[in-house]
Amino acid sequence: MTLATTRDMQHGVIGGVCAGIAARYRFPVPVVRAATVAISVGTAGIGGLAYVALWRFLPATAGDETTDAPIAQIPRPRAFEDAEALGVAEATARTAHLAPSVVTATRPRTDAPPIAPELYGPVAADLPLVREQMLAVAANVEFEFLRKMIEQALSGTGKMMRPAIALLAGRVGDAGYPIERLVPLAASVELLHTATLVHDDVIDEAAERRGKPTSAALFGNAASVMLGDYMFAHAADFIARTDSTVVVRKFAQTLMLMANGELTQDMTVFQYSEDVQRYLDRIIGKTASLFGTAAEGGAIVGGATPEQCEAMRLFGLRLGIAFQIVDDILDFTGDAEVMGKPVGSDLQSGTLTLPAILYMRRNPDDNPVKKAFEGIRPRANFERAIREIQESDVLAQSMETARNFAGEAKQALAVLPPGEERTTLEGLVEYVLARES
Repeated sequence: MTLATTRDMQHGVIGGVCAGIAARYRFPVPVVRAATVAISVGTAGIGGLAYVALWRFLPATAGDETTDAPIAQIPRPRAFEDAEALGVAEATARTAHLAPSVVTATRPRTDAPPIAPELYGPVAADLPLVREQMLAVAANVEFEFLRKMIEQALSGTGKMMRPAIALLAGRVGDAGYPIERLVPLAASVELLHTATLVHDDVIDEAAERRGKPTSAALFGNAASVMLGDYMFAHAADFIARTDSTVVVRKFAQTLMLMANGELTQDMTVFQYSEDVQRYLDRIIGKTASLFGTAAEGGAIVGGATPEQCEAMRLFGLRLGIAFQIVDDILDFTGDAEVMGKPVGSDLQSGTLTLPAILYMRRNPDDNPVKKAFEGIRPRANFERAIREIQESDVLAQSMETARNFAGEAKQALAVLPPGEERTTLEGLVEYVLARES
């Protein structure tokens, strides 16, 4: 593989392979370039991320016309009635001076929920900018099949909590809320999260996620792995636009933690264990670490003090742990249609969560989970375990644990000055504890 020495896309990446593709299918040059990036990421894995980041930082050649003009700064409304409609309109106005690689004339539509101003306060009007940047990943792809895959994956983006935390943290420091750097950071966080979901669905062989077909179900496992890698690469490109080597390094460390958390879960499937700490270590890597990076990264870019940056990191980690515990509780109490998966699906797939672990500790002698994991009448024993977990107080005990971590998240905010940002972050903690899906 030949590594480019400048930001010149004419340099070869997997030259012979791409030449064969061009010759066989007669793709135009832009399509070959898109395929080159996809193949590089798919074959190099994490090395593909390093390649994209290197390409981003190295000087451009004469043929590289990419620019990074700042986002237009215009006043944001404090409140609005139709958040979705006004958000899109404002995003269009505010992105008038963005680089062509960020915003294009043709934007794919998604069925993502509207941004709630009462939930995200001062950054609600800026979250559509994050979505616009994410959608540009698909809009700028000329390879139609890849574009459709990206559009499908991005159509399921949820409430945008992680990007909102990054933007809120960016308002804490004295850098004047540098939105031209914060928006790429927020987009990278959500794109990384979405990419991990794509890979999770491949690993879990999931046909649906929240009631909708997964990429794996629509396009196959091999193509979905490539899609996830392609999105990882774009997330790395976005994070490089923060112009902060510290943030880039933390992004890379977070990616490693998330991969470790996912591997730990996959390698321990159907392994009987009552170790709560092992559970916490796993969810810190898989879920909480990204919350922590979103919060700390935003604070760093926003020019916060070292003490405030550390406080935001702790806030994100503790909030992320509480978020995952609540998610694990909802696996037993949530509406199957709303959640998009059967009740108790984590347990039945061999993943032990806090409610199940607490239940197993209380039933050491007659434990249906252990029997099911050993292959003894698994369906009947899983049904019994789910029913008894729902009828016991282990769910309330699990929620109390989530509240404890949520309380620690709020305590971490004590170093921030009073204001709308701190109040909004505290409100997010309460929202996480009260959510039903």
